[in-house]
Amino acid sequence: MDYPRAVSTDPPTNAEPLRADSARVRARMLRAARERLAAGDTELPMNAIAKAAGVGVGTVYRHFPSRQALLEALAAERFTHLVDAAEQAAAGPDIATELARLLRTALDHQLGDPALAAVLAEPEAARPETRALGQALTTAVDRLLHRARAAGAIRPEITADDVRALFCGLQHAVTVSGDADRDRYVGILLRGLRA
Repeated sequence: MDYPRAVSTDPPTNAEPLRADSARVRARMLRAARERLAAGDTELPMNAIAKAAGVGVGTVYRHFPSRQALLEALAAERFTHLVDAAEQAAAGPDIATELARLLRTALDHQLGDPALAAVLAEPEAARPETRALGQALTTAVDRLLHRARAAGAIRPEITADDVRALFCGLQHAVTVSGDADRDRYVGILLRGLRA
């Protein structure tokens, strides 16, 4: 689940914080993008976001150089929560229960935030913050899998990359079939992972 290094067009992470007016403009753009996502528009056209936020399209591109960078900014909070959940699962007492809990948590976060689903499905990250979150998720899932293998709870060939792909597949399956099948699909997946 390592994200290949990509050239970032974001300002360095040690740059000065945004001025108050710039932070307000950024928040308006993120709100406009989130509203479009909630309405089912996954394309996130920059012109439409600029218009809804009351700014020029150049301002949108200054903050978010690409659609992927915008999606990653939208998903950052949920991605952080997912990393926290993976770290807790890796340290939990009952590894089989923790794996099931992590799958359910990943599914809930993706269903609650289409931006996170899109970011997890993308093999490359546009922002250094997203690469760091991806690496932290990989590390936590690797620890979880190591413990699960040692306990005989999963098949030995399962990798962190497999788990990331399964997060995405599970979200897609539930999106297509409906929320009523959520637990059923989690159960099917868990049975398939068992040793």
